[in-house]
Amino acid sequence: MRVVTVDFDGTLYQGNSFKAMFDVAKKEYSLKQWLTVIGGTFKALARLVKEGKEAAKHTFFHAFVMSMKGKSKDELKTFFDALARSDLGKVNRPLVEKIKQHQANGDQIVILSGALKPFLVAFTEVIDLTDADIIGTELKYDEYNIAAGLMGEIVNGERKAGAVLEWLHSRDLSIEAVTLWAYADSETDSPLLDMVDHPVVVNPNENMEKLAQEKGWPVFGN
Repeated sequence: MRVVTVDFDGTLYQGNSFKAMFDVAKKEYSLKQWLTVIGGTFKALARLVKEGKEAAKHTFFHAFVMSMKGKSKDELKTFFDALARSDLGKVNRPLVEKIKQHQANGDQIVILSGALKPFLVAFTEVIDLTDADIIGTELKYDEYNIAAGLMGEIVNGERKAGAVLEWLHSRDLSIEAVTLWAYADSETDSPLLDMVDHPVVVNPNENMEKLAQEKGWPVFGN
């Protein structure tokens, strides 16, 4: 069995998903929701200075999730559908076609990202990437399908590699029983890229390109 994992931000989507969320929220959000986001932005800036980019990004992410508190699952589906359609010019079309080739060859596709899972579901529907499993950060709802303003563990860094192993285990598969591919763009994806049989770097920055050269990882499109 061949399993192909594909990252979202910087890989399938080459824009800035946080900027896209901001742009859609401008049309959708109330003042109360914006105050939550703004408060989180200040906290994120403080963490950026003290702890770096990833810590700041996670803080901002938590603030955006908190701003969704009280929204129904249907309301948020409308939001995520709009978000998925908001910047289609940044979709990595050559990679989408490559992934569809994998599917045509019988490979199992897994979209693997720290982005919110309902956003990833909406995005794959928009780009017609059907029959893919999706592993993303879970958005928490109460028993009435109302957003609780909480989310699960962000699927990022080493957590991505762990999530793939859990996905395999849930299907009674071992890592030795499958051939694994990973398409990803970031240095934080290194644990996953190190783990798989066929790592492929997509749209790398300068540091990631150097790491790919050191590791012998091919770069998509080169």
